[in-house]
Amino acid sequence: MKDNNLGDIKLKTMTKLITMFMLLTLTISAAGLDSKPAPEVNDSSKLNLQAEFSLFYEFYKNKDYLSAYNHGWNVINTDPSAFMRFKPFRKMEDVLWFMHDSVATFSDEEKQIIADTTLYLYDKALEYNEEKAAYFLSKKAYVLETWINADPEVVIEAYRTALASDNGISSGYKDRLGLILSKNSSEDNDYKMQALELYSALSEAEPDNALWIQRIEALAEDPNELVEITGKAWRLDPENPEKAWKYASMALRNQDYSTALEPLKFLIEKSPEVINYHKQIARAYEKLDETDAAIQSYKTLIELEPDNRDNFFNLAIIYQKLGQLSVARSYLQKASKVSPDWDYPIFIEAQLYEAAARNCGFEYEDKLVYLLAVQTYQRVVSMGGQYASAAKERINALANSIPQKEDYFFRKVAPGTVIKIEGKCYDWINKSVVIPD
Repeated sequence: MKDNNLGDIKLKTMTKLITMFMLLTLTISAAGLDSKPAPEVNDSSKLNLQAEFSLFYEFYKNKDYLSAYNHGWNVINTDPSAFMRFKPFRKMEDVLWFMHDSVATFSDEEKQIIADTTLYLYDKALEYNEEKAAYFLSKKAYVLETWINADPEVVIEAYRTALASDNGISSGYKDRLGLILSKNSSEDNDYKMQALELYSALSEAEPDNALWIQRIEALAEDPNELVEITGKAWRLDPENPEKAWKYASMALRNQDYSTALEPLKFLIEKSPEVINYHKQIARAYEKLDETDAAIQSYKTLIELEPDNRDNFFNLAIIYQKLGQLSVARSYLQKASKVSPDWDYPIFIEAQLYEAAARNCGFEYEDKLVYLLAVQTYQRVVSMGGQYASAAKERINALANSIPQKEDYFFRKVAPGTVIKIEGKCYDWINKSVVIPD
């Protein structure tokens, strides 16, 4: 019995569908190819719009989309302004998308009718929903692309129009535009550059989304080509900071630090207050071993953001590499002052003492410097931070480098004695150690 009922329901549903599409087809045929593909409304003077909308709303709510269809159009084609708070265009959109996607028995010709009608709906919606233009324009572009299979130029222009209305539209639609641009790029257009700019912007807006980097990398088999493309775009418009930044970003991503310097210098000259430009050029100078320039860049950053511990720390590391241990320590201490709970600067300070002793000798005075290193590592351990475990390892590694009991015995040094670090290699240290028990 259930099967017979189910068969009756299916038959009635298909009868409704066929009837409705016959009406749709007749409407479009009668109107001509250039007419708007939507059902003609009855004489508006005889329509009770409140009743029509009530019927539309009830049928829609009960998911009887086919019954809702004509009532919805009667409202939309007459005057939907009184019902806008109920979102009639979004509801009619649901009806049309259901018809297009949910019923597999429709012919291609019938689906084309639905697609044309949906485009008309979006155009009509734009007349009443200016504040929602981005939504309807992006959906219109999607229908042109996926339902109509329109010419790529038409689809590209549709997505561009949507973006122009509001750049905050879903990144998914931006991705579709990028893919179409990429697919249709050639030597006769700059679509590849446009796609690159689009995905660069997406990558900046969503730095944790790896898809945008993948899209960028897929635009050219050779990453150097992307650098060249962005460089060419900037040189054609040399006063454009956005193009300069894209060029610099692409070069940095490709680890082409020397190429990145030119656009970064331009950007700093144009906008010396932008911290990120100084950070990127400091990093580039470091990678290129242009030490003096890197130091100056970090000092500029300290002036711009004196409460940023990283700038002090990065300077300390540069001076450490130069062997200027005293200067390195001073910047480590400044980093610690900005961030007292950060254990890394203290860990590196201990390494400075190790390096000083290692480079000087292995006499008693040198062993005392190793002891200073150990006691500094012990401070790191007591903080219980990220480098506590590494500090313990260094303490164990230096166990035989610090003074042993016999060193203290022969010099009659008692536990708890405070000894100042001295020696020709250590005049910069100006610290003391406490002899352990």
